[in-house]
Amino acid sequence: MEYLSAAAGDRWHAVAAAAAGTVIGLDFDGTLAPIVDDPAQARLHPQAHGVLVELAEVFAGVAIITGRPARQVIALGELDDVADAFTERGTVLHVLGQYGNETWSSQQRRIVSPRPPRGLGAFLADLPATLRAAGAPDAYVEEKGLAVAVHTRRLPDGPEAFGRLMTPLRQLATTHGLVLEPGRSVIEARAPGTHKGDAVVRLARELDASGFLFAGDDLGDIEAFAAVAELRGAGLATLLVCSSSDEQGALLSLADIAVPGPDGVLDLLRRLSADAREAAQPS
Repeated sequence: MEYLSAAAGDRWHAVAAAAAGTVIGLDFDGTLAPIVDDPAQARLHPQAHGVLVELAEVFAGVAIITGRPARQVIALGELDDVADAFTERGTVLHVLGQYGNETWSSQQRRIVSPRPPRGLGAFLADLPATLRAAGAPDAYVEEKGLAVAVHTRRLPDGPEAFGRLMTPLRQLATTHGLVLEPGRSVIEARAPGTHKGDAVVRLARELDASGFLFAGDDLGDIEAFAAVAELRGAGLATLLVCSSSDEQGALLSLADIAVPGPDGVLDLLRRLSADAREAAQPS
């Protein structure tokens, strides 16, 4: 665990002291689940279930805020049993999928989702020709319901293909009224509007949070980091955690603390839970 800001230690202790009113926000891929070549094979870190339940005993709520569809995260993460544990402890587990456009919670176990954006079908129809023209016809295309993701990780020239695809995919997205969201070896087209930062603000308001921690690893988490920084300016206890990797360092300049991938994230959350319990003990 590496402190990246001069105030990181103070912010850590402030969040621990405010645990009863603090929301823990967590990205999925690269934060709770190790990155894998096939996104359909992603799974929560083996220790994640236990750590999430520990958080439920100390903090006001826990939210997985992800670009993946909520249904996919619930299935890949096997979150039903975790949700039962949250209910037993009187705390709520939230899953905010597709950048906050989809919502699910351990209280109300159904997914609420808007209609797919206009233009998405036309984007998908035009996509094969765009991939061929960019020399990446074998890029894996993931249809997510509210978005389409193009994965380059499995291509033999993955990083180069990612670079080649950015401009033509952005042009195609703009043509069909969509926005582009680049990530770790993935480029996603979706409707403009809601992003992870909106999800953070909405959750903080709905839960009347007095603190907020967010941990992420990728470009898609930048808006969430910015939203937490705004909450900090409004007086909330906050902590920003970068799950760092050799692939992506965009969040390092924004984070308070950097940790090495999901292993580091879970270790940090355990330590924070222990410190929060200690802070809650009568002096």
